Amino acid sequence: MSEISTTDLRYCNSLTEYTRFQTREVMIGSIGVGGNNPIRVQSMTTTDTMDTAATVEQSIRMIDAGCEIVRITAPSKKEAENLRNIKEELSKRGYDTPLVADIHFTPNAAEIAARIVEKVRVNPGNYADKKKFEHIEYNDDTYQAELDRIRERFTPLVKICKKHGTAMRIGTNHGSLSDRILSRYGDTPLGMVESAMEFLNICRDHDYHEIVLSMKASNTQVMVQAYRLLVNRMINEGMNYPLHLGVTEAGEGEDGRIKSAVGIGTLLEDGLGDTIRVSLTEEPEFEVPVAFSLARRYNNRADHTPIPEIVKLPIDPFSYTRRSSLEVLNMGDHNVPRIIHDFSDKDVVSVANLHAIGCNYSVPLDKWNLTDQACDFIFVGDQQLDFEIPGTLGVIQYAAVWSDEERHYPYFEGISYVVAKNKSNKLNFVHANIASLDIPLLATLKHDKTAVLVLTTDNKHGMPEQRVAIFRLIEEGLNLPVIIQRSYTDQDENDFQLFASTDLGGLFLDGLGDGIWIKAQNCGSRKMINSLGFGILQATRTRISKTEYISCPSCGRTLFDLQETTAKIRARTSHLKGVKIGIMGCIVNGPGEMADADYGYVGTGPGKITLYKEKTIVKKNVPEDAAVDELINLIIEHGDWVEME
Repeated sequence: MSEISTTDLRYCNSLTEYTRFQTREVMIGSIGVGGNNPIRVQSMTTTDTMDTAATVEQSIRMIDAGCEIVRITAPSKKEAENLRNIKEELSKRGYDTPLVADIHFTPNAAEIAARIVEKVRVNPGNYADKKKFEHIEYNDDTYQAELDRIRERFTPLVKICKKHGTAMRIGTNHGSLSDRILSRYGDTPLGMVESAMEFLNICRDHDYHEIVLSMKASNTQVMVQAYRLLVNRMINEGMNYPLHLGVTEAGEGEDGRIKSAVGIGTLLEDGLGDTIRVSLTEEPEFEVPVAFSLARRYNNRADHTPIPEIVKLPIDPFSYTRRSSLEVLNMGDHNVPRIIHDFSDKDVVSVANLHAIGCNYSVPLDKWNLTDQACDFIFVGDQQLDFEIPGTLGVIQYAAVWSDEERHYPYFEGISYVVAKNKSNKLNFVHANIASLDIPLLATLKHDKTAVLVLTTDNKHGMPEQRVAIFRLIEEGLNLPVIIQRSYTDQDENDFQLFASTDLGGLFLDGLGDGIWIKAQNCGSRKMINSLGFGILQATRTRISKTEYISCPSCGRTLFDLQETTAKIRARTSHLKGVKIGIMGCIVNGPGEMADADYGYVGTGPGKITLYKEKTIVKKNVPEDAAVDELINLIIEHGDWVEME
């Protein structure tokens, strides 16, 4: 795209100087969200809301873990009414943490809950609409009639919330956009924003402003673009409502944490977000430490080294386009982003320690077996290898010790490349940060069809600094591939995973990277570091190396044991590279989120599962004990099955 003024595309205070986007304060009971308050952490119970004792006990575990706001599902009037018993029992136990009623499909439940708890969450996609995946043709008059119908249905809740001082989250979900929104705006971030704005405008017409907004999706690209569009819209219309951040149906374990950090962290880097919920297919108290780790990085971020301002944006932050680059060997252009693993520390590179990066050598067969997460390049510093490397692996060495062996490539430090005499005629790695991208180096790189830039930073606000550096390349007309390099030392393994996903993920969501190089000392095993790089690319959907699971975090609506079922499905399908499987506890977001999946497994009644192929129901009411086998049969029938090796 052509350059556009940052004013036209503004979605935060600054792309280079860290400051929180200033929102209004909304009180949720005694907890302030937005304004000058810290980023608040919340989670959601997974118990049956009618089981008061279990819900109270789980809420206490969440609160004791640091949860500041507790959300509880209220799918019908009886659950909404039971929120009073839960609230009273928590109070007896000495807990006054504000409660949020999670509402879908049932306005009457919302109207009851709004008189009891401190906040209600409504989903515009299903509060007054039904979803049948039907395309409906509207003219202006018929569309306005639909808006009038929504206004009539939604206004009573607005009045109750205003009267009782109850806050509200207008929470748009990508997976549950109404047929009406899909018909007019498509399955897009813009449609998500418009869906929320329809409800927000009704609130504003009644002078009700105790509102928090969210734009959740399981696709991190869609999620980030939707939040950016929402803030851009608020800036243009003089609004400043707080933002609730989350990646919905993020999954479990490493994958869920990486995906959450990529989406939430990308927005936090630009100062967006007032409260966050990490949605993991795990017990809710395990979500809380992850959210705190993501949030606390920004407590002292404002004192970072200054970064040059951006006058014009060379990209559209509201849609994904990969930066155009030359193809240099197997990097850049149409090639998937590459993974470089760093062996330049004290370890001597051997056949054995290549196993950790997906390169497995069989002695009896005398051959290499490469996994789907086999690293593309290794950096060995000044080492020389004394064994034959796998056929797809490249070796990077310091230029001073490099010799032009097959699949060996030199590594230069910045300006030394300008005067170097001994270079590869295929591929040269040039290491630089924003300060060393001076005129001589840029001039040398501009017409070099063998150079790949390894872009690093030691700025506390590193992702925005690297983003500015890449923008400079675009402005100067340099289209060489760029490897994003980040360094970490002595990090807790969990923090390292989250921080690297944040730092690197945001750049790939904007299409600005051609590879990942993570340098890590005392942060985790080589296998974990390698897996992390591939996980970040998977979460940004820029390189698919394994099965993707879109699994919800469970709640009181869930109709089966999500954690157990997800583990069973993963055990049978984890080898299906590139296949996306949705595992949903109920129908609230299930069919919609699975529109982005290849296959879906949705609880639709006690002990009953409905199976989907994309948006289409294939089998209804499958007994739960047979449903995983039936899912496998469905995958086989559609030609996506391969046998596990």
